[in-house]
Amino acid sequence: MIRFFCLLIFCCLASGSYASEADSLWLRMPAPKTAAEVITRKMTPTIQVAVAELKHGWRGVPVLLKVDKSKVERGLGSDGYWIRTATDGKSITISSIGDAGLLYGAFQLLRMQQTGASMNRLDIKESPSYKIRILNHWDNLDRTIERGYAGRSLWNWDELPATLSPRYEVYARANASIGINGTVLNNVNASPEVLSAAYLQKVQALANVFRPYALKVYLSINFSSPAELGGLPTSDPLDKNVRKWWIDKVNEIYKLIPDFGGFLVKANSEGLPGPQDFGRTHADGANMLAEALKPHKGIVMWRAFVYNPGDQDRAKQAYQEFMPLDGQFHDNVIVQVKNGPIDFQPREPFSPLFGAMKKTPVMPEFQITQEYLGFSNHLVYLAPMWKECLESDTYQKGKGSTVARVTDGSVYPHALTAMAGVANIGDENNWCGHPFAQSNWYAFGRLAWNHELSSEQIADEWLKQTFPDAASSASFLSATEKMMMESREAAVNYMMPLGLHHIFAFGHHYGPEPWCEVPGARADWLPGYYHKADKAGVGFDRSKTGSNAVAQYQSPLCDLYDDVQTCPENLILWFHHVPWSFKMKNGRTLWEELCYTYDKGLQQTRSFQKTWDAFEGLIDSNRFKEVQRRLKIQTRDAMWWKDGCLLYFQQYSQMAIPHELERPVHDLDSLKRFKLHISNHENAPR
Repeated sequence: MIRFFCLLIFCCLASGSYASEADSLWLRMPAPKTAAEVITRKMTPTIQVAVAELKHGWRGVPVLLKVDKSKVERGLGSDGYWIRTATDGKSITISSIGDAGLLYGAFQLLRMQQTGASMNRLDIKESPSYKIRILNHWDNLDRTIERGYAGRSLWNWDELPATLSPRYEVYARANASIGINGTVLNNVNASPEVLSAAYLQKVQALANVFRPYALKVYLSINFSSPAELGGLPTSDPLDKNVRKWWIDKVNEIYKLIPDFGGFLVKANSEGLPGPQDFGRTHADGANMLAEALKPHKGIVMWRAFVYNPGDQDRAKQAYQEFMPLDGQFHDNVIVQVKNGPIDFQPREPFSPLFGAMKKTPVMPEFQITQEYLGFSNHLVYLAPMWKECLESDTYQKGKGSTVARVTDGSVYPHALTAMAGVANIGDENNWCGHPFAQSNWYAFGRLAWNHELSSEQIADEWLKQTFPDAASSASFLSATEKMMMESREAAVNYMMPLGLHHIFAFGHHYGPEPWCEVPGARADWLPGYYHKADKAGVGFDRSKTGSNAVAQYQSPLCDLYDDVQTCPENLILWFHHVPWSFKMKNGRTLWEELCYTYDKGLQQTRSFQKTWDAFEGLIDSNRFKEVQRRLKIQTRDAMWWKDGCLLYFQQYSQMAIPHELERPVHDLDSLKRFKLHISNHENAPR
C-alpha cells in the first residue's frame, strides 16, 4: 500500500487557513502530537482532503480509506460510508464507492471522537436521507444579502476570479463536515447578469475551490434572461430561439464547470418574471430548463413560493397552482416547497403540497436565517421547528406518511430527493452573527444527512464541538442544551402564540406591528389580513365555512383542523376565528391564554439570561459577552412583543390582563408611533 502523508495540506490545516478561532466553527479539534497514520491506495483531491483532516484531528489507531465497489458499499451510494474496526482492533477502515463517502466518513469519525462517542468495535453504515443537501444563499451581486443578518456576502465578486479569499475553503470544509453537498450562490430574486460570461468565470473560480470538498455550485436564474441578457424579443419557454438560448448558455456553463449542479428558479412570484407572463405553466418553464440541463445531469429546483394579490387565501395558492401540474414535470425537476403554506413563520402547519404531489419530486425548503425570528439578535435553535415539520404525518398514503418520508424517496420512490436551507452566513467574523446561530447551519446539515436524528442529539453534538472546554462540565451541557431546546417555543410564545402569524413590522419583519396599515399596500402584506382581530374574536377562518384551506389536507387532518374543538391549540388561530371568551382545554379563556403565553415567553427569555450568566469563566470572554449582549436584547424585545400585542388585542377583547401577570411597561400609542430602522434594530423601544 502507498502511504500518503499530505504534509502540505496538513500544515495548512494546522496553522494556516483554519487557525482562526472564528473559522474553526464547530471544528475545534486539538491537533495530535504526531500526525495520525492514514492509509489509502487511491489519491484524488477529495480523498486528499479526507486524509489531511484525519491527520489534523484523529488521535487513534491507523485509518484505512478504501474505495470499495462491493455490494454493501454500492447499497450505500456514492455519499454513504462504512466505518468498521479491524478484528484485532489495531486499525479502522472507512470504505465507500465514492470519494465523497470517504470524506463524510472521515468527518463522522472525527465527530465521534470530539463528542465522546464510544469508539469500541465500530461497525457503522450510513447513507444520507436526501441525495442533494443544499444551501440557498440569498446573496446579491453587490454583496448585500436579502434577509441576511451577519454582514455582507462571502462572495467578493469584484475580486473574483483573480483573488480567492481563504474563507471560501473554510466554508467548503464546514459544509463537508456536516454532509452539505450543494450551494446556490445567489439570490432567488436573481439578476440576469450572473449568467454573463464575466460572472460565470467568477463562479468557476468558486467551484474549483469547492470541488475537493464534494460541494457543487448551483445558480438562481432570472427567467427573463434570454431577453434581458441575450437580447431576444421574448423569454417565452416555448419559443425555439429562447430554448436554443438556454441550451447554448447551459453548454457554456458546463464547459467552465463540468460538475455544475443546475438551476434554482423563483418565477411568477412577488413580481418576478416567469412562464405565466407568456400564457405558459410552471411545468412549461421548468421543463425547458430541464431539457437544456439533462445531457449534463443537471437539475431544476422550481420554487412553489407563489402568490398573487386577490381575494383567495394566500395559504391556498401554492397548492392551487401546482397540484394541477402533478406529473407534468420532467424527471430532473424537483419542486421546492417552503415548510409551511405562508412564509417561514415561527409556527405554521406543514405545506399541504407535501405528499399531495405524488408524481413529482418535492423538496422541503427551510429558512436557516432568522427573518421572522429576531434576526441574529435572538437565540432560537431551529432544529425542533424543522423536526416538527418533518415528523408531521400527511396521511397521504396512510398513517406514517410523514413529510420526511414523502420527500426522501421512502413513500414515493423518486430518484431525485433534496432538502434546501436558506443560509444565514455572512462575512462577519463569527459567520452567522449570533454565536448560537451557527447551531442552525450545523443542524440543517445534520438533518439533511439524517432526518431521524433528534434535536437534542444535534444540540449535544454542536455544543461539545463548539465549546469543547466548557462541555467538560455536565452542568453546562445540560443547562445550555435545555436553553436551546426551549428557545424556539419561547420565541413563538412571545411573538405569535396559538397560531397567530405574520403580525411583524412591515418590510423588515423585526418586532411587532399588528396595527400596521400602509396606504396602497397589498392586503396580504399587512398583519390585519392574517389576525383579523375584531370584537368577536381573533384568527383566520380557514375552516370549511371560511376559506376552506383545511380541504387541502388529507383526512383525518382536514377534519381535525376543521373543528375548533379538535384543532391543535398551537394552531387554533391559524385555522379559526375564535371568540375571546372561548374556553381552552386548561379552562382559561382564549384571551387569558394569550396573556399567559406572552408572559411565559418573556419569562423564558429571562431564564436564558440566568442560564448563560452562570457559566461566565467557562467560555472565552469574547463569545460569552457577545451571547450575553444579545440575550439582553432578546429579553427587551420579548417585552416589546408582549406589551405591543396584548395592548393592541385588548382594544378588541375589552378584557383585563390577569392581575397576577406582569403589567405592560409601554403604552400602545407610543409603540404605534415608534418606527424601527433596520440598521438600528438594537434600539427598539425599551
